[in-house]
Amino acid sequence: MTDEDERALREQLARLQQEHRDLDAAIAALIASPGADVIQVQRLKKRKLVLRDKIRAVEDQLTPDIIA
Repeated sequence: MTDEDERALREQLARLQQEHRDLDAAIAALIASPGADVIQVQRLKKRKLVLRDKIRAVEDQLTPDIIA
């Protein structure tokens, strides 16, 4: 992997992590509001799980394979 590839992956990882944190805050705010839309909360949580999977995939690409 070139330095440029690694930099691009790290930038993508930072964006995904920021979006994950933003969704977490949005979910917390929605739950705290009276009359929260349960379906909307479920959609946001599902999106958050998808982001978590993408974050892990990028982290796996950044972690070198170690042969034991």
